[in-house]
Amino acid sequence: MPRTATVTRTTSETDVHVSVNLDGSGRRAISTGIGFYDHMLEQLARHGLFDLEIRTKGDLHIDAHHTVEDTALALGEAFSKALGDRAGITRYGHALVPMDEALVRVALDISGRPFLVWKLGFTQPRLGEMDTELFWHVFHSFAQTAGITLHAEALYGSNNHHIAEGAFKALARALRQAVTVDPRQAGSIPSTKGSLGGSGPTTLV
Repeated sequence: MPRTATVTRTTSETDVHVSVNLDGSGRRAISTGIGFYDHMLEQLARHGLFDLEIRTKGDLHIDAHHTVEDTALALGEAFSKALGDRAGITRYGHALVPMDEALVRVALDISGRPFLVWKLGFTQPRLGEMDTELFWHVFHSFAQTAGITLHAEALYGSNNHHIAEGAFKALARALRQAVTVDPRQAGSIPSTKGSLGGSGPTTLV
């Protein structure tokens, strides 16, 4: 069966539409109104080989917070729905991505237990129109609604753009590994409990 999902999230602050195909080729059509965020989400699609369509209209006249967070919440929910009952997946993924002088590591478990360990530091407050403190919100919100345990760490690096881009590329590669169907699993749930969350968590408001 195709591992695809579409999620719409509408609040008084944002209107978000996300479609994902986990078995795609990296095709993407992404528009959040925040250029740097679009650039990072494009890395997720291209290096994860996910087909992504993301359209967000948010209250950018206030700031980027709601737009960034709600897009990540919807994206995580779409991933969770596309995974279905998680039968046959590899489940674990990790990636070590160099980006010039920076080196970023991401490890994750599609566990049904949302958790984020975040060890990335930025030395400037903004990249383009995006506050660097919002990158934590992206990873945290995505982990919550995708139902994954997620560890992200910048081992070293001095260029803030490289650290951020390395993090998204590493997330993409780790997700690509974790969602890949393992033929040795023979369609079984990769857990002694027999369940990894299945239908996905409720969307956070």
